[in-house]
Amino acid sequence: MNEVRAISIFVRAATLGSLRRAAIDQGISPQAASHAVMQLEKSLGVRLFHRTTRKLSLTEEGQRLLQNVEPALAMLTSAIADAKSAKEDIAGPLRISAPKALGRALWPPVLAFGALYPDVELDVRFDDHFTDLVEERADVGLRGGSAPAGGAIARRLVPIQLIVCASPAYIERHGAPRTVDDLASHRCTGYRRANTGKQAPWEFMIGDEIVYREIAAALCTNDIDAEADAVLAGLAIGQLGSFSAVTHIREGRLVPLLTRHLTQRESIYIYYRHRTEQPLRVRTFIDFMIERLADNGDFFLSSAELRAFAK
Repeated sequence: MNEVRAISIFVRAATLGSLRRAAIDQGISPQAASHAVMQLEKSLGVRLFHRTTRKLSLTEEGQRLLQNVEPALAMLTSAIADAKSAKEDIAGPLRISAPKALGRALWPPVLAFGALYPDVELDVRFDDHFTDLVEERADVGLRGGSAPAGGAIARRLVPIQLIVCASPAYIERHGAPRTVDDLASHRCTGYRRANTGKQAPWEFMIGDEIVYREIAAALCTNDIDAEADAVLAGLAIGQLGSFSAVTHIREGRLVPLLTRHLTQRESIYIYYRHRTEQPLRVRTFIDFMIERLADNGDFFLSSAELRAFAK
């Protein structure tokens, strides 16, 4: 038995909560993964997992083994990856997943990476549903909202501000709301979430609390870019993510409203499986995106800008 290989499978199964997902992650069959863990248990003389048809959980001995071997395995994997990278070229397929609107907002740095490393074959999937990297065999995901769970490593890139805004033409025709309650007398857009099919409430910071309001939408869509287009066309007021709105605001096509009630509880994340287990092209892309995007002011309004708009 290759004990290092078996321990690697054990660690991934414990992290992902599934032998089947660990097998996909390791590029082997579920039967091979199960056999490796069973052989490891036989060699150690202890049971590492409680197994049911629906759940895989660690025994006390399994938890102790995980705590002891995970740091050492990470160091070993990192050392092997460093040795390989001395000869490895930045080339080959790179599979990326991102929601449609966010993906388009982050498209320029992805294209810049492609231009810098022409031997990397970019395979980009735009999908508003959350992508499980293991199940979808993706290398890297970009996601807005809360940090992804499920065994992925997530790095925060930039905050997402939810900005109520309207076009100058809309404000000229209908005026601007002065309070959150004033929105009830205005035409507003709505966004229908891909995962639930329900219209997302608007959210506001009122005092020290985040308050959610159901908005009667004059136009509702499941595409963030289409919603932004409706706001730009002067059809209605919208609450847009800063990654969609900030350029239009700075260039005068949109006017931010009710900025004292703006919320900033979510962020854009890049997420991936264990970095040390990735090919050089994947690690290079992760580093490139973090360098280009981490707290990049092109994607959100600064405190000074918010103060100016609040006057």
